[in-house]
Amino acid sequence: MIMSDWAPQNYEEAVEYIEELPKFTKKHSLQHTRYFLEKLGNPGYDRKIIHVAGTNGKGSVCAYMQAVLGAEEKKVGFFTSPHLIKINERIQLNRSPVDDDTFYRVFLKTLGIVRMMQEEGFEHPSYFEFLFGMGMMVFGESDVEYIILETGLGGRLDATNAPENPLLTVITSVSLDHTEILGDTIDKIAYEKAGIIKENVPVFFDGSSREAAKVIRRIASERRAPCREITNHAYEIQEVSRNCIAFSRKNAYDKDITWYVPICGIYQVMNAEIALQAIEYVLRDIEIDWVKWMKAVFSVRWEGRMERIAPHLTVDGAHNLGALEAFVQSLYKLPKGDRELPVFIFSAVSDKKYEQMISYLCREIKAKAYIVTEIDDKRKVPVSKLSELFGKYTTAPVYERNRIEEVIQTAYEVRGDSEIYCLGSLYLVGAVKKYLAGGSSDVRFCGRIEEVPAKSGGRGY
Repeated sequence: MIMSDWAPQNYEEAVEYIEELPKFTKKHSLQHTRYFLEKLGNPGYDRKIIHVAGTNGKGSVCAYMQAVLGAEEKKVGFFTSPHLIKINERIQLNRSPVDDDTFYRVFLKTLGIVRMMQEEGFEHPSYFEFLFGMGMMVFGESDVEYIILETGLGGRLDATNAPENPLLTVITSVSLDHTEILGDTIDKIAYEKAGIIKENVPVFFDGSSREAAKVIRRIASERRAPCREITNHAYEIQEVSRNCIAFSRKNAYDKDITWYVPICGIYQVMNAEIALQAIEYVLRDIEIDWVKWMKAVFSVRWEGRMERIAPHLTVDGAHNLGALEAFVQSLYKLPKGDRELPVFIFSAVSDKKYEQMISYLCREIKAKAYIVTEIDDKRKVPVSKLSELFGKYTTAPVYERNRIEEVIQTAYEVRGDSEIYCLGSLYLVGAVKKYLAGGSSDVRFCGRIEEVPAKSGGRGY
């Protein structure tokens, strides 16, 4: 039993209860999660569910899909992880986190069901499972038409895979991450991600990795799931600036439109393309106003992905080698002044291939300095270890700092005319953003949406 006699009296105590769960319980089987959801009344099962898995890009793809559906006046619920600053970020309605009152009210309902389960002899849901149950409760009580579920880890055994009849499944880029759980090869990891594919349910996926694509196509065929493979042949990048990327799509419907993603990560074009093709299928029976969709894509602000949060300071959630490679590719595309001798702020968790990440970063980008720090998590890599590894792969100065305010201060002191990039861990990104409390930004977006030529109409699928 977990704190069975304690009833949190407010939002803050509810969050405290949830944050304590990892100390008392663990991940359970899908059968356990399905029973949990059944006891909750299978909330949200009557809505149109889009299930998204992948190593990198899941959150961004979900953000673009939300934006486009919203542009068509569709109401959308979104379950995501992790949160950067506040736990409410994990449960969103129409692109906004639920408010504290709703969170606490649904928490109490969910906790009541969990205690009934415990009396029956079932274990308490894990941290992620409990929040997923809460999310489905929120969606079930609301008037959302669509629910977008982002997997937490893997796919096949993830709690979000409990609903068995989604409208659509989406798999983003696949690379090596969580290898101790998902497997040590792309094939094995792709198999876990492809576990979300359901019988006769269409799947849209990033075909950039040949190994992953082969596995996904095979499983889709076995499950008779219509399969759309998306590669970089689907679009053409026209221009990359500090604040956005211009690209065109290679199809018969909107090939004359210039699209903009307001994030300078080069990988965001693929993420936007996957989202657009998925929603073209979902809304295939409507006449599409491409300019409206283009404005929706341009409106997306996905925190922690090549995000400029203060003058000369960009944060990126690259926390595995695949994401770091994408970050470096994006840096190569930026104007020379934005990539010359940058200052890097870096931290990592112990279950990542952090030495490979450090080696790759030092090899690919010549830096002015590195500032290493620890995250506030039991899986943190000690700052001394990170400093030692950077010293192994670079001759640039390496500074050890334990407090976020010291990290930021040091970065600005040593940068000169250089840009500062913070990466290695989403926990670090969250800590920096929380410290700066949103910060000021000197972002100036490229292009003027109102002046983009467009063609309207057509189904696009």
